[in-house]
Amino acid sequence: MTQPAVHGQFRHNGPQDAIRPHGRDGVPHPGHDEGREAGLDGAPHSGPDEGRGAGPDGGTGLPANPVVSWRKAAVIAAAGIVVGLLWWILAPSGLNLLSGNPDLRSGGNTEGWLPRDLVLAALFLLAGCISGAVASGSKHSEPSGRDVFLAVGAGVLGALAAWGTGVLCGLVWGTPEDTSASASIAFSLRSLAVLAIWPAATALAIFLNTVFATPRPQAG
Repeated sequence: MTQPAVHGQFRHNGPQDAIRPHGRDGVPHPGHDEGREAGLDGAPHSGPDEGRGAGPDGGTGLPANPVVSWRKAAVIAAAGIVVGLLWWILAPSGLNLLSGNPDLRSGGNTEGWLPRDLVLAALFLLAGCISGAVASGSKHSEPSGRDVFLAVGAGVLGALAAWGTGVLCGLVWGTPEDTSASASIAFSLRSLAVLAIWPAATALAIFLNTVFATPRPQAG
């Protein structure tokens, strides 16, 4: 309120007094000038050091989780046991459920040696494609060199596990036969090059997914 001045003159408040709000004790409210530092939307400006820890995607700056972890690699390698069991069940000289020809149940029939290897090759091809799909990630998370190495290495271990499992099934559940004429009479793998199909299919699946996958949108 305007107070009368001495000798008939009035004392006017200054422009700062007219704008600045006062409390009951006449002291200006604190923080009045601090509000001028806020942006147009009323939010305070961020400091120069704020947000330095954020990553490129606006996260906390922590590294992204790998596509292929040690646990996934162990699962891929352990899947070789399942592949070996399927090989014994489906292939000739084993249970021979795939062909159903009783003449191929015996390992002494040389006509069943090649189909026996081909059944394992087909299983390795399928397992390698599945392993590559798991290791390929997605358009939001591309595999790194470490992921490819783990997936291919797990494929090698899975192929060896499948081979050993099938041979073991033949020794335990197979019919004892005389293998003096040839070691291929027993349930076994004649061409060891088949073992390279699983890791090769894994690497090829990762490569094709990387080439033909939808590219990620660039960050603004």
